[in-house]
Amino acid sequence: MARRTFTRAELESYRDAVVPDLLPNAPGHELKLLFVGINPGLWTAATQTHFAHPGNRFYPALLLGGVITEPIDPADGMSDAERTMMRERGIGISNVVHRATAKASELSAEELRAGGEQLVALVARERPRVVAIAGITAYRTAFGLPKAVPGRQPETIDDLWSGAELWVVPNPSGLNAHETVASLAAAYREVAVAAGVI
Repeated sequence: MARRTFTRAELESYRDAVVPDLLPNAPGHELKLLFVGINPGLWTAATQTHFAHPGNRFYPALLLGGVITEPIDPADGMSDAERTMMRERGIGISNVVHRATAKASELSAEELRAGGEQLVALVARERPRVVAIAGITAYRTAFGLPKAVPGRQPETIDDLWSGAELWVVPNPSGLNAHETVASLAAAYREVAVAAGVI
């Protein structure tokens, strides 16, 4: 089956759209691991599926790392069965900023800081075991921590995160040339193990 494509004009029509969080929605679904992107891209907004751009390596890295056991090709939009599988494994997805843009660089520092406050409130409400923010630059800006480094964040900030472990992991965007599917898989597996997903 041919993968869906969009014209530039079609994608631009999704600018500023919002993509709902993927969170537990049934009894027995426990949110163990919350992945947090920077903000939705236009392809993500068009398909209403996080990390959906064909060049994004999020789902291939999850599969390689053993975080999920079946491949997901989200470019056409994640199916209900795939969303259910993610929820049953205890995996959720949100964003620091919920407004879709062509590039994360279009976000202002004020938007990132406001998004950080909303994320803290979401974590307090949903109580994941582990929060994994994908992108060190956005994390530094959103939380006013210019010297933060990737990996598990200091326990001194645990109170802010309602007892959840906070990690900063690499961004899976194809624009992040420093990472490979294998290096992303290793980082995502580490947080999945910490969360008890695997």
